[in-house]
Amino acid sequence: MYENSFPSKRYKETIQFLKTHINPPSAILDLGVRNPFSGIMEQQGYTVSNTTGEDLDEDVSAVTKEDYEVVTAFEIFEHLIAPYNVLKEIKANKLVASVPLRLWFAPAYRSKTDMWDRHYHEFEDWQFDWLLEKAGWEIKARKKWTNPVKKLGLRPLLRAFTPRYYIVYAERKS
Repeated sequence: MYENSFPSKRYKETIQFLKTHINPPSAILDLGVRNPFSGIMEQQGYTVSNTTGEDLDEDVSAVTKEDYEVVTAFEIFEHLIAPYNVLKEIKANKLVASVPLRLWFAPAYRSKTDMWDRHYHEFEDWQFDWLLEKAGWEIKARKKWTNPVKKLGLRPLLRAFTPRYYIVYAERKS
């Protein structure tokens, strides 16, 4: 899944942001199949359910249930052709979502072995904000962080100080 690298820094930043804005034992619908971060959220006291691998561009029924206080989407929306449709249909009133930011010095991500592990979008922060606002969300908090890699070269140097991830906490506009 991670092509020889575990996202320790991303997970650390994400759980800290989540804990700042969402109190356990909130019922969370985490978009995407169960993954190591689902377990991390549960260890922190959250009640977590995941979607089951359905194509969220085609089937948004999972987010239309009212059984959840919060929907989380960590590095999911960049894989969708039409993330607006999912965002618009979410029934929960709280959303915590992160996306990888578009890097001007690197091409969009595309796994050569997994057709589902490809980015249709890589957002700039203002684009993701606009998408959320248009879908009926009000951003209450946001954060960016870098993703340095332990390699030599110009791109690894740029990754040391160029933000790679962007996370937001948003509430449904009333």
